[in-house]
Amino acid sequence: MNQLTKKIISDFSPMWTNKQVWEFDQINPELTFDLIYVEPGKYDEKLWESKSAHLDSEVRDVIVRTFDNLLDDEELWISNKSEKSLNRNNIAYLMAVIVDTMIEEEVCLNFRLDRDFLVLSIDREADVIDCKEFFEEFYHLATGFNYETDTGIPDDETEAEMYLTRLQEEFDEKMNGFLGDKYLPGNNDPDTINAEEE
Repeated sequence: MNQLTKKIISDFSPMWTNKQVWEFDQINPELTFDLIYVEPGKYDEKLWESKSAHLDSEVRDVIVRTFDNLLDDEELWISNKSEKSLNRNNIAYLMAVIVDTMIEEEVCLNFRLDRDFLVLSIDREADVIDCKEFFEEFYHLATGFNYETDTGIPDDETEAEMYLTRLQEEFDEKMNGFLGDKYLPGNNDPDTINAEEE
């Protein structure tokens, strides 16, 4: 795995679960970002005023619509809306959202912080072992659900909570078998939502 990617994952580990992302989205329903595509090594502030810019945008939507830009070896730079920098508390959220959005594409990603932006690109140098190492860092995503589709979760709130708790416990037991002390059970996730800004 790329060393800069390894460092940023280590700095913000453990990665958020889909449940944490969903809860964060509920608290911040209007959260958008400014994004631009940049050729490697050619960042210029003027690009924020170009057609490469996607201002005040939803990250998932931009990545899905513009995935070809990443395939063409461009980098995606992400900033807080109208700020030309990224709040550190949004970085773990964005990494989890991006990996979850792109997981079906089965591509390894590079992440780095550059000029206070989160920069994303496809890792063209990754081999099978690198990709395995990368996705294992995001195994927590498997504990989440797409809350906007029919998941089979009961409509009754109490029944739904019991159902999700049982699934979480089964998953925790399975992952404990695989990872032992390295595994952080879903019910003991870090309190990312109420974390104080650094």
